[in-house]
Amino acid sequence: MKFRIRYGLQAVFRRIHINRQYKDRLFRMVFRRKRELLDLYNAVNGTEYTNVDDLTVITIDDVIYLGMKNDIAFLIGCDMNLYEHQSSWNPNMPLRGLLYFADMLRGYIEKNGLDIYSSGKIKLPVPRYIIFYNGTREAPDKSEMRLSDSFMEYAGEAALECRAVLLNINKGYNKKIMDKCKRLSDYAYFIQAVRDFAVKEQSLEKAVSLAVEECIEKDILADILRKNRAEVMNVVLTSYNVKQHNQTLKREGREEGIRAMVEVCRELDIPDAIIKEKLKEKFNLNDMDADRMLDN
Repeated sequence: MKFRIRYGLQAVFRRIHINRQYKDRLFRMVFRRKRELLDLYNAVNGTEYTNVDDLTVITIDDVIYLGMKNDIAFLIGCDMNLYEHQSSWNPNMPLRGLLYFADMLRGYIEKNGLDIYSSGKIKLPVPRYIIFYNGTREAPDKSEMRLSDSFMEYAGEAALECRAVLLNINKGYNKKIMDKCKRLSDYAYFIQAVRDFAVKEQSLEKAVSLAVEECIEKDILADILRKNRAEVMNVVLTSYNVKQHNQTLKREGREEGIRAMVEVCRELDIPDAIIKEKLKEKFNLNDMDADRMLDN
């Protein structure tokens, strides 16, 4: 039944052609001011910082060689924080985090005139990586993703690791954090409102407009939606590559089918080694992709 429901939801979202990237950009809009970002940090960490000047934004606008952007990065105390939002499940976030942190640490070293060739040990801020997830895939309140989960089989200890803490920010999850950070709770409400109206409306533009009106009426992100309504609408309705979008949907639908088959095989107590060989045979997967299907 869960399998059929999942595919039913996918069908709805395919029909209305939602641009999933809009939530990433909207997340940056919601938390682009230091006050809101400080409140979010306090809610996540259980701290009580009050001075916005304690926070220094270091967001990377563009990592040119990969064409990637991060959502929000900032320094506070001894922490170098990377906050990323994800609306679709991406097991490669720890790898992205590693690349982001490498660039941010390079910038920190250059800005502070530190010499990595000196005889003294350089003191560095502690990397903290949080992923705020509100996709439709089921996820607990809190979980971890590690770079080492992506490594091929090896003997011994790896030289690198990157740990990402994933927080589910869908409506109804992480109540303690939501209660402490109204901005995050409002953001989750708005996204859910867009989804709810999108199921009912043929036009995504109409769905977003209704969600905006409802949130303004209920004083949810009202300051942003009143002053920047056109910008929010534009962010949500930004054009996307239709061909690439359809290819992504096709690939994700195929992977969902493979994972469902893996679940059935495991319920029948078929060993993973046999399942892996069947995946390689039936779906023409290499060893790495077959292992990924077994791990997720």
